[in-house]
Formats: sequence, structure tokens, C-alpha cells
Amino acid sequence: MRDYLLTLCITAAVTYLLTGPVRKFAIAAGAMPEIRARDVHREPTPRLGGIAMFFGLCAGLLVADHLDRLNSVFALSNEPRALLSGAALIWLIGVLDDKFEIDALIKLGGQMIAAGVMVMQGLTILWLPIPGIGTVGLTQWQGTLLTVALVVLTINAVNFVDGLDGLAAGMVCIASAAFFLYAYRIWFGYGIEAAAPATLFAAVLMGMCLGFLPHNMHPARIFMGDSGSMLIGLVLAASAISITGQVDPDALKIFEGSTRQATHAALPVFIPLLLPLTVIAIPMADLVLAIVRRTWNGQSPFAADRGHLHHRLLEIGHSHSRAVFIMYFWSALIGFGALTYSVHSASMWIMLPIVTLSAVGLVLLLLPRFRPRAPRWAESFVPPRYRRRKTTPHSDPDPASAAAEGAGGADGPGEGGTGEPVRVPAGVNGATAIGARSHLLERRKAGTPG
Repeated sequence: MRDYLLTLCITAAVTYLLTGPVRKFAIAAGAMPEIRARDVHREPTPRLGGIAMFFGLCAGLLVADHLDRLNSVFALSNEPRALLSGAALIWLIGVLDDKFEIDALIKLGGQMIAAGVMVMQGLTILWLPIPGIGTVGLTQWQGTLLTVALVVLTINAVNFVDGLDGLAAGMVCIASAAFFLYAYRIWFGYGIEAAAPATLFAAVLMGMCLGFLPHNMHPARIFMGDSGSMLIGLVLAASAISITGQVDPDALKIFEGSTRQATHAALPVFIPLLLPLTVIAIPMADLVLAIVRRTWNGQSPFAADRGHLHHRLLEIGHSHSRAVFIMYFWSALIGFGALTYSVHSASMWIMLPIVTLSAVGLVLLLLPRFRPRAPRWAESFVPPRYRRRKTTPHSDPDPASAAAEGAGGADGPGEGGTGEPVRVPAGVNGATAIGARSHLLERRKAGTPG
């Protein structure tokens, strides 16, 4: 465990220290695209954060190669080299997209090629355990197609959810933490060396995300871009493929006795087989909903829009930070809930806290629908949205003015201290509004020199 923690810390430190210089390089290289209609940030922000994350990945694997207890992973398996090869290819495609915005079909082809490179070097699914049947071997073509499909789905799911500051990095960090605990249990608890590469990949992935998060939390100073989102998606998929298709469930000696007993005993293994899907359940659901929504509207599945889950959280009234933490909460609940149930599948009491936490999550989701007003004496300690709106004889009853009053701050006036409410277009709430505009434009229209 100490070697894994050292690898994690080195990866996080390298990623964190390199992100600052990478930000300056991105600004100098002009990797600061203009704000698009679907974006929620207000100022152009540099991308290319994936450069720092990739070098953090290289540093983590290099350190692990020189540690006595982790050196066997590189000696007995070719999976770390396969991961590095696929990561380098997908990272290069992401860097080109962050700078030049290449076509979506070209990126999809690059993702499939990166997955194929990993398959050619041995990182592929060899068999699948099926309840009541046992281990089912896959042919070379079946394993290749299943591996490529899982890699492409995971990459795009993580890429789709990368819409708010710190969202993708935080969710993948939570997912990799849950996966690390499961892989470490298989490797250390059952003594199966085939689970060691997946454990290493999960530890390195946690370090990449933790090192980048301080620079990416709201308000973000740099975005990871496609070079980062596709990279961490590929590493997460590689971890799942390594432990799902490489570890033989028969080595756990669970398929013994009657079919019913064997199936019940195999729950700790079968449920974590879904763990790669549970840890990215929210991004995967977002991906499926986006494809259905765009196809239903007659658009291309790759066409960007503002219909993702995080956009909807902003539309119902959540702030930027609250929307991110709600997505964190659901990711942790699904990922660690599946992990806990896999360990204690015979103890049904574990379902009670899961159901309770799910109810808490639903309350958090619906919180903007219920806006309690704080007492007068506590108004200075709560956000403006929970304060009682002060009415004056000259107040404008227009809903747009009332919305602008909430967006302008506690006192309501916009910039310049004129006391006039700022008009906000209908359908735009305080979480997504671009803020008050300068009065210089109004002065110029009135003929006043700027």
C-alpha cells in the first residue's frame, strides 16, 4: 500500500507542478477558444491541461517501475506499456483537437486506433464470468470488439461530462478511488497477481486527477480539454479491462457447490464486474440521453448542445459549485455503494444507508424548487437567494427585473451604483446569466463619449 501511495503522490505532485507552466504555454500558443453558446464560463480559459496530466502519468509509471514491490507488474505483464502507448496516441489527438478543433469522426477513429494499439499489446478482455454458468472464453475477435467498444464508450462518457469546472476530474477521481479499493482487495486479499496492473492504473489515475483539481476548481484557471478528458477516460477503461478480462474468476475458487450457492458466493465478483459501469453511470447516462435527444431532434449525435445533466442542474437553479458537488455525491454513492455491496453481499442492511443517501440526494436535486426565506436577523449570513426581497414604492414588478435583482447582488443594483435593475433575458437564471453589462454601451448610445 505504501508503494501505491508513493506512486499516487508523485503523480499528483508532477501534475500539479506542471499545470502552471502548461497554462502559460497554452496562452502563448493561443489555445484559448472563444466562449461558445453551450459554455457556462464567462471568460476565455486556456485548455491543454491534459499535457500536465500525461506527464504525471508517465512520472507515476516510471516511479512504479523502480519500486521493488511494483516492479513485478512491468516484469510479468505488458499492460503498462500497452496503456502508455494508447495514452500517448489519444493524448496527441486531444492536443491537436484543443488547438485546431478537429472533426468528431476523426477523433472517434483515433479513439478506436488507440484501443486497437492496446489490444495488440495484450490489454484485452479474454473471458467473462457469467452467473450460473462460470467463465466463458472469448475469441480474439470478440475480445477485440468488446475491448474497443468499452474504451470508446468510457472516453466519450468522460468527455461529455466535462462541462463544469472540476466536474470530470472529480468524478473520475471518485471512480478510480472505488476501483482502486476493489482491485487492491482482489490483488492483496486473494493473492492474484493479475490484478496488480489494474491497481496501479487506478492509483496513477487518482494522482492525475488530484494534481489537476486545484487548478480546475471553480473558477477554473485552466481546462483539461480533450487532451485530458480523453486521456483519463482511456486510463479508467484500461483499469476496468485489465481486471475484468484478465483476472480469472476460477482462481478465486467461488464456483463450487450447487449452482445457487455458487451464484450467491460469486456476487462479490459479479457486481464489481459492473463497477466500471457504475463508476461512470452518470456520464454514461448523460451520453445515452444526449444521443437520444440529438437524434430525436434530427441533429448529429456529435452536435454540441446545452442539454447535458450539469446544464440542467444549472437551469433549475443550482449554482456552479453546488451542481458539481451534487454530481460528486451521486458518483460516490453509486460507485462506493456497489463496492460495499460486493464486499458484504450477504448483509442486506447495507441497502438501508444506500437508500437513505439516495433520498438525501433527491432532496439536494430538488432544493432549488423550495426556496425558504431566512428570518430578518439571519439574512446577512445566507446567500441572497434566501433573503426577503425589499419592496419599494418604485419597484418594478416585471419578472425580468426581479430576476436581475437577484443576479445583481444583495442590494439589487447593477454596475455603477445607479440603482437601476439589470434586465436579464427571459429563460436565463442567476446560475447561467452572464452578469450585469457595463453602462458604457448605454452612454455611447446616448451620445456620451466613452
